[in-house]
Amino acid sequence: QVQLVESGGGLVQAGGSLRLSCAVSGRTLSSSNMAWFRQAPGKEREFVAGIPWTGARTSYADSVKGRFTISRDNTRNMFHLQMNSLKPEDTAIYYCATRRNSRVLPTTFTEYTDWGQGTQVTVSS
Repeated sequence: QVQLVESGGGLVQAGGSLRLSCAVSGRTLSSSNMAWFRQAPGKEREFVAGIPWTGARTSYADSVKGRFTISRDNTRNMFHLQMNSLKPEDTAIYYCATRRNSRVLPTTFTEYTDWGQGTQVTVSS
């Protein structure tokens, strides 16, 4: 009965910022891996950012490195994706996902068991 609820998506001008949030119930984040994925129309779902339960060794796709930051708040059982310097090519549906913690953080979407409903991010030129 794990549920993930996303918020923070919307329309933004190129160069602007958005902060996505994922509220998790039914799973304790202190024992979970967490990740964000995105999918554009006609494209495969791709890994964006991830963080293990320890909070160490965060991982980012090369296309967002230096612009996006993933963070975890165990006390509120939430995690976030801060997106800065947004580009039109960032336009996609963004999904948050969790799974039981593992020693190595997976970056393939099939490895995650719990998913949010997706939130649309649109970046205009």
